[in-house]
Amino acid sequence: MEINIAQIIGILGNFGFPVAIAIYLLIRFEKRIESLTTAITELQKIIKKI
Repeated sequence: MEINIAQIIGILGNFGFPVAIAIYLLIRFEKRIESLTTAITELQKIIKKI
């Protein structure tokens, strides 16, 4: 079975863009999750003091 250039371009067009978007969103959400984890940890410390 031979794969020509047109098929490779089609595969990248169909799957490359969604994969790139998924990676971008995962990286972006990871930063937010880290900041939320920090905030929750600080709130736990404050609650323990009260």
